[in-house]
Amino acid sequence: MTPDILPNERANMLGAVWMVAAMALFAVEDSFIKAASQTMPVWQVLIIFGLGGALVFAGLLLHRRLPLFVPEVVSRPMRIRAFFEVSGRLFYVLALALTPLSSATVILQATPLLVVAGAALVFGERVGWRRWTAIFVGMAGVVVIIQPGADSFSPLSILALLGMVGFAGRDLASRAAPAAIGTLLLGLYGFLAVAIAGVIFAAWQPEIAVWPDTRGACYLIGAILGGAVAYSCLMRAMRTGEVSAVTPFRYTRLLFGISLGIVLFGERLTAPMILGSGLIVASGIFILWRTRKVSEDSNG
Repeated sequence: MTPDILPNERANMLGAVWMVAAMALFAVEDSFIKAASQTMPVWQVLIIFGLGGALVFAGLLLHRRLPLFVPEVVSRPMRIRAFFEVSGRLFYVLALALTPLSSATVILQATPLLVVAGAALVFGERVGWRRWTAIFVGMAGVVVIIQPGADSFSPLSILALLGMVGFAGRDLASRAAPAAIGTLLLGLYGFLAVAIAGVIFAAWQPEIAVWPDTRGACYLIGAILGGAVAYSCLMRAMRTGEVSAVTPFRYTRLLFGISLGIVLFGERLTAPMILGSGLIVASGIFILWRTRKVSEDSNG
């Protein structure tokens, strides 16, 4: 456990606040990215978004007279983190571009379940059979939303699932990142990984780049600014308190994402989406409650 992580109730509450703020801003970022992807190729959106966010964090680092590179950047946890960042961003942006915002957001909400499971398996955090059961129930909610085998099943929904796995791996690797790598440096290299994802996708499926019009440029600027702030909040949340206590608050992104999908893109909720969302949210709430109870019992 890194020195800047404080496993106590106050740290858990502070981490939860950072997580809710991050989820609201990420939902706004998703809306801008989805809108931008309707006016220009996905690879172009990824590259501009990634480089723009990297410039924001590089500017903040220089303003604070902090280095843009430290040897720990190439450490094993950071290399693993970069791999998951690239894969998570690539698949999730494709899901945003090709599927409804609400469904992509709902599927992504299973990320905390994978992170809690990973925290137990990788970091040895105590997760009893009750929370393991909640994890499986939440994953069942993902299956309900995707509906494999049903006539309404879309293979494109797998994109959001792959993005979810990538983000879970990124968050776990962020927790293992060396203490010398601060939030701003994590943000810088995280956004550079997004640009790399765009380059990879451009090589796999090349499309002619287009010059963004005024509206498209505003979408990209909004995504960059919202994403930069959201990223900073997320990294602060993951490095404050215990993973199993902080990550359940990710489900608030579901509320923000669905609301924006309905209001901005005219999307509609389906019965499987409502049921699956309920299972995921219920699992997250139970994990949070159980984590607090275990903490109280151990302190008592």
